[in-house]
Amino acid sequence: MSVDAFLPDDLLERIRSRAASVDAENRFPDEDLAELRDAGYLALFVPPELGGAGLGLAEVAALQQRLATAAPATALAVNMHLVWTGVASVLAARDDDALRFVHEGAASGEVFAFGISEAGNDLVLFGSDTQAAPQPDGSYAFTGTKIFTSLGPVWTQLGLHGVDATDTADPRIVYAFVPRSDAVVTRDDWDTLGMRGTQSRTTELHGAVAPADRVVRSLPPGPNPDPLVFGIFSVFEVLLAAVYTGIARRALDLAVETAKTRTSKKTGTTYSQDPDIRRRVADMAIAYDALPVQIAQLARDVDGLADHGAMWFPRLSALKHRAVTMAKEVVDEAMLVAGGSSYFTRNELSRLYRDVLAGMFHPSDPESVRSAVANAWLGPVGAQR
Repeated sequence: MSVDAFLPDDLLERIRSRAASVDAENRFPDEDLAELRDAGYLALFVPPELGGAGLGLAEVAALQQRLATAAPATALAVNMHLVWTGVASVLAARDDDALRFVHEGAASGEVFAFGISEAGNDLVLFGSDTQAAPQPDGSYAFTGTKIFTSLGPVWTQLGLHGVDATDTADPRIVYAFVPRSDAVVTRDDWDTLGMRGTQSRTTELHGAVAPADRVVRSLPPGPNPDPLVFGIFSVFEVLLAAVYTGIARRALDLAVETAKTRTSKKTGTTYSQDPDIRRRVADMAIAYDALPVQIAQLARDVDGLADHGAMWFPRLSALKHRAVTMAKEVVDEAMLVAGGSSYFTRNELSRLYRDVLAGMFHPSDPESVRSAVANAWLGPVGAQR
């Protein structure tokens, strides 16, 4: 079966038809999620024996590019569920069943959200301001505030981290999953420039309990080679790159369509014959063309258990960085090709212009990318005199 069977043209067009109203009304795309669930999209990573499609990261990344051409916010919201199901696959491929319950949950209709981001926490995976308090039965109670929690109105399970400082000499970062409950408050505070349909609301945790069998790791703070950390970082970065590359593809297609239909009063020919427009579109296509190939290759390396050693993190973060910067440049150029009409909010390019800006705020940010790559090639600062 072709992977496109999970996102057929008619479904894609229905999702596309709703994207403008979702953005304008600043609401969650419930209809999109319902149709994607019915199509088996939320179980793409789930093994066939558990009722899923059993796809790998490369195949899911290709589908996410396709979905993002229709509705970037829907793709980005679903991304966060797919991250956890993808991490479960990364672990399972490495003989680690710690997240089997995630696959089982996704197959039964659970929606998993990603609760890692915290205001001012640039350590991201390597630290947390959320308190993780151990309980006598092995469960943990989490207290803190998570930001940018996509799928805010609909998630049923929140994968998150927090710090257990019971032993001040040996603090631990605890990764676990908490169900939605009265101990979780989802603020209705998502009023942003773009990506409005993700409804990535702030989440308050007031002693939210992760059952003992949903506590999956206790790790020392800081960089860690644990497969869970690798899984989160690799799937997150690859799927983010996929969404923003999909936005770029849609902007390129719209630019080509506009260039072929707009007619110059000066020359009487379409703008597709104008040498300046042709150069602009060519530059867009050249910039875009590299990214699907890079995404596919690095995703296949994750699927195939390739060993990039210390280069994994700089390569993954650089992939995401290239994708979001390329996408922004392509959308900028598409706006110029389309002309003044693209400045109106009713124009799809106007929405893409706002949506694509969100890419720079996802980890890894440009500073950490450059630091990671420089360290990989030059060694850490101060290592040589």
